[in-house]
Amino acid sequence: MSRAPIRSLWRSHGAPLGVIAKRTWRSLLADNLPSRAAELGFYFFFAIFPILFSASSILGLVARSTAHVYDALLRYLSVVMPASTLSTVIAIFNEAMRSSSPGKFTFGLLIAIWSASIGISAIQDALNGVYKVQETRSYIKARLSAIGVTILVTALMSLSLASMLGTSFFVRLSGQDLHNRFLTICCEVVARVIGWALATACLLVSFAVIYYWAPAVKTRRWRWVSPGAAIGAVGWFLTSLGLRLYIHYFDKYSVIYGSLGAAIILLTWFYITGLMILLGAEINSEIEAAEVQRRLERCPPGPAIG
Repeated sequence: MSRAPIRSLWRSHGAPLGVIAKRTWRSLLADNLPSRAAELGFYFFFAIFPILFSASSILGLVARSTAHVYDALLRYLSVVMPASTLSTVIAIFNEAMRSSSPGKFTFGLLIAIWSASIGISAIQDALNGVYKVQETRSYIKARLSAIGVTILVTALMSLSLASMLGTSFFVRLSGQDLHNRFLTICCEVVARVIGWALATACLLVSFAVIYYWAPAVKTRRWRWVSPGAAIGAVGWFLTSLGLRLYIHYFDKYSVIYGSLGAAIILLTWFYITGLMILLGAEINSEIEAAEVQRRLERCPPGPAIG
C-alpha cells in the first residue's frame, strides 16, 4: 500500500462504505489510537501557550496592534474551546504578555516550534502504525521533517487566523463606509462566508500536509482534500462544539477536580484534536487497504516456480 498509493480516495473502488467503516473501527482499536491520542494531547498541552504567544505577536507586528489581534484571536478560539478552559488560558497568556520582550519573543517562538515538533514526531510514530510501515528515516531526518511540518502547519494556522481577522476588519470598514443597511448586511455575510471558507481550506490543507509528510511511506501522493481529512476536520469541529456545550450545561469538573478542572478540560479538548487527526489518517489508510485487497483478489499472484 505504501509503494503504490491509489489515485483517488473518494471512490470506494468496490468496497462498501459499511465495510470501510468496520475496517476503520477494528484498525482504530488494533493500532491503539485512543492511547496515541492521549499522548498527542499531552504534547499539545505543552505547545499551546508558546504557540499562542508567538502567533499573537507575529500577527500583532503585522497589524501594529498586538492587543487588538490578541483579543480577536481569543474570540475566535472561544468558538471551539470551553469557556472555563479559555479563562485559564487567558490568565496564563496575560501573565506571559506582561513580561514579554523581543528576546523572550524569539525564545518563545523557538520553544513553540520545538514543542509542537515533538507533537508532530508523535504523530509520525502513530501514522507509521496506521499505515503499517517501519520508520526508515534517520532520527535527524525525521526530526527535521517534523520541524518542517510544524512550520508549515503554523503558517497555515496563522493564515487561517489572518483570514478571519481580515474578515472582521472588512466588516467594520463596510459598516463605517456604507450607509445602506441592506448593503452592509450583504457585505458582512459575504465577508464572513469567504473568511470562514478560507479558514476551513487552511484547516484541510493542514491535514493534507500532516498526512503527506508524517508517515514514512515509500511513495507519496499529494491530496488537497481526502475523505479522512474532511471527516477529521468536521469531526473535530463538531466534537469541540459538543464538548463546549456539555461543559456549559453539565459542568461538574470544578466539583470533582477543583482547580484542576480547567486543565482536565483542556487536555480533553487536545485529546479530541489528536484523535480526530489519527482517525482521518486511519480512514484514508483503510480505503487504500481495501483497494489493495481488491487488486490482489482480481490479480492473484502466480504459482511459485521451482
